[in-house]
Amino acid sequence: MDLLHGKISAIYLRYLGAAFGSAMISAVYGVVDMAMVGQYQGPEGTAALAVVAPVWNIIYSLGLLAGIGGGVLFSVARGSGGEEGERNGNEYFSAAFIAAVIFSLLCWLLVVFFDSPMLRFFGAEGNLLTLARQYLLPVKFAVPLFVLNQMLAAFLRNDGSPGLAAAAVLFGGLFNIVGDYIFVFAFDMGIMGAGLATAIGAALTFAAMLPHFFSRQNRLKLVRPRKLLARLRRIAVTGFSTFFIDIAMGILTALFNRQIMKYLGTDALAVYGVIVNISTIVQCCAYSVGQASQPVISINFGAGRLGRIRATLRCAVATSLFFGLVWTAAALAFPKEFIRIFMAPTAEVLAAAPFIFRCYGLSFLLLPLNIFSTYYFQSLMRPEISFIVSVARGAAVSGLLILILPAAAGGDALWFAMPVSELLVSAAVLYQMIRCTQKLYLRGGHSHWTLRAEGR
Repeated sequence: MDLLHGKISAIYLRYLGAAFGSAMISAVYGVVDMAMVGQYQGPEGTAALAVVAPVWNIIYSLGLLAGIGGGVLFSVARGSGGEEGERNGNEYFSAAFIAAVIFSLLCWLLVVFFDSPMLRFFGAEGNLLTLARQYLLPVKFAVPLFVLNQMLAAFLRNDGSPGLAAAAVLFGGLFNIVGDYIFVFAFDMGIMGAGLATAIGAALTFAAMLPHFFSRQNRLKLVRPRKLLARLRRIAVTGFSTFFIDIAMGILTALFNRQIMKYLGTDALAVYGVIVNISTIVQCCAYSVGQASQPVISINFGAGRLGRIRATLRCAVATSLFFGLVWTAAALAFPKEFIRIFMAPTAEVLAAAPFIFRCYGLSFLLLPLNIFSTYYFQSLMRPEISFIVSVARGAAVSGLLILILPAAAGGDALWFAMPVSELLVSAAVLYQMIRCTQKLYLRGGHSHWTLRAEGR
């Protein structure tokens, strides 16, 4: 598909469908993992997977750091055209691959040799620690694949193969779902079976992406990067905001858990546990918008095709608002139904759910737009703005409100922390989007952008 000359709406919808499918299957098989293990092991199995969740956040985030950071720079360089642009793009691909290998090895060493201290740090002890280690045992053999899969999927999208990237993730994800049942129940392996299904699913995803490198469409080549350290630094800077979004989710969850137990109690915590799962799915919708638009915006930014950037921006903003409206309406209309999907609730939990869902659910309206904006600013080589947005909504503004609101206005005010945070961040996001888009037209030409993409 020609990202520089094809019809923008058709390109965007194709990329969106592929990105949405792969993002959603990742969210779904995480929920299935927890449901299967919870049915087999009981509440302790569910708690053990909750303890392992931050490990996944770290591993996936490092893969996105290399993949999105490198993919943006790859497309901007390639969009500048010529043999030098092609060479420069492949140097960023090679540097991103090196970064992913380094991250893989670090994660591998951590999970293999320091699993017990790591899991204790995340709250595991006693039987929870035993169960969490059983889950990680088969995963230890596949840790590098999880990092590499995130990195390679991002580059396949930037190299014009969003369908293969999505199909590979779907292939591994569907096996994970089926494998959960087979290994957990049919083979009576319990929580270790869920870990085995996850590891095999990652291997299948990796294998499914490899044919791209032997196809005629492939333009990704491993070369020796010039100024490797400078390129690694630019990849880290460009991709940091995407990396931080997932890390911040763990930080906010920990803050909410502490404040809920301090001010509201276990019934409210049970409702919040369901909201976290719904919020994860909403974030996946937002990721799909960012991942669909990033390759198109990046390559056209490198080529100086301003009208195509604006057209892609319109499509992405419209999709973000659509997802926001749908999920907000669902949270307002069906709070008790969401609770029943995830648990057999007590009367107290059902009574608490509507107020909590309807307050917190307002944040879903602007969440997709705010997350998409980080991809947009990355694609325009403005990582500093993307960084500020991700830190503000993921930790600074939101964290401050989580701490202050219940102390100042009572426990129930806690549920307004995220809606207010998303509203404040969205005001800054819209201002910066308008400002950056206007600057593209004032600047004119693209030689200056190419130099920035190359780090000169």
